[in-house]
Amino acid sequence: MRLVSIKVKNFKVLRDVSIDNVPQFMVLVGANGAGKSTFFQLFGFLGDALRNNVRQALQKRGGFNEVVSRGCADQTILIELKFRMQLLDRERLVTYLVEIGKAPNSQPVVVKEILRYKRGPQGKPFHFLQFSSGQGYAISNEENFNKPDEDLTREDQTLDSPDILALKGLGQFQRFKAARAVRSLIENWHLSDFHINAARGAKDAGYAEHLSADGDNLPLVTQYLYESHPKLFQQVLDKMTRRVPGVAKVEAVPTADGRIVLRFQDGTFKDPFVSRFVSDGTIKMFAYLVLLHDPTPHPLLCVEEPENQLYYSLLGELAEEFQDYARRGGQVVVSTHSPDFLDAVSLDSIFWLEKRDGFSAIARASDDPQLEALVREGDLPGRLWAQKLFGKVDP
Repeated sequence: MRLVSIKVKNFKVLRDVSIDNVPQFMVLVGANGAGKSTFFQLFGFLGDALRNNVRQALQKRGGFNEVVSRGCADQTILIELKFRMQLLDRERLVTYLVEIGKAPNSQPVVVKEILRYKRGPQGKPFHFLQFSSGQGYAISNEENFNKPDEDLTREDQTLDSPDILALKGLGQFQRFKAARAVRSLIENWHLSDFHINAARGAKDAGYAEHLSADGDNLPLVTQYLYESHPKLFQQVLDKMTRRVPGVAKVEAVPTADGRIVLRFQDGTFKDPFVSRFVSDGTIKMFAYLVLLHDPTPHPLLCVEEPENQLYYSLLGELAEEFQDYARRGGQVVVSTHSPDFLDAVSLDSIFWLEKRDGFSAIARASDDPQLEALVREGDLPGRLWAQKLFGKVDP
């Protein structure tokens, strides 16, 4: 299952943005304020709305009037995602659409929520889930493709509140197969907001299989990889020793007071260094390697500016790590300002954002004939980016 199309209207600076043929590995570039962070916030918003409700997701970001695009307070926020997924007997294109507005009492409300896909090779997509203002229906026997539309089992439902997504509840049940698959993807996509200081120091003993958004459970995930996936952990260590001078070994060690601390062994010295006294770049490279060697990749991984604190010669290899992660099944979206990172990325994967009349516009680099021709002649994308050949990105 992968995301293939994104359409957004009236979400902050993303007033009207569409992307088709979303690649497995997607890299965003653009000047400060162009909308890269807002693009990531879109995924965070939808995840919060699903886990809690739309009202809480909006309040976390300042309320409806702060989230809706400037000058569009009387309009709705629209998010439409299309996925390719194996459903029942074949791969299908499934569309999930959410439209959010304000009720007459000024409270946020889900104006429209639709999940649709084609039942057969012909005809229009069929609505298997359709809700508005807390009321609607879902088809519970969607696997019965031979039945005419009128014979499908339509379950009418009323939600507890008009600001709750129907996908949140119905996606828990096996009989709503498409809703369950989309809900699982949104719940499991990962927005990395790594903080080096959060990853330092000792952590209370516990158990964690996946790195948290800010990386504060890095010692626990390290311990999990070492104990449960030793071959993967050895790959992480091998790459660390090649990329960070002096690092010979990394281990998660229990302390006397029942905590877990990371220790980095420098091959020159007898005694290891605890993570508190290791450089920012060393911690960050190790954390990214742990994240990207997750035995169960996230269906969608988003990382902003991974190049920070890292030596420039490491960035090409880091870009390749993200591509390997994508090839293993986890779709990846990364933003960067680094030409060295871009040099290791294919033009098809690069998109640039620029401001037009105060709002973001997005373009695929490979759709630009000049860029396509220059790369074909042997130029690298990062060098072309540094030469300001990506649209009107520069402020």
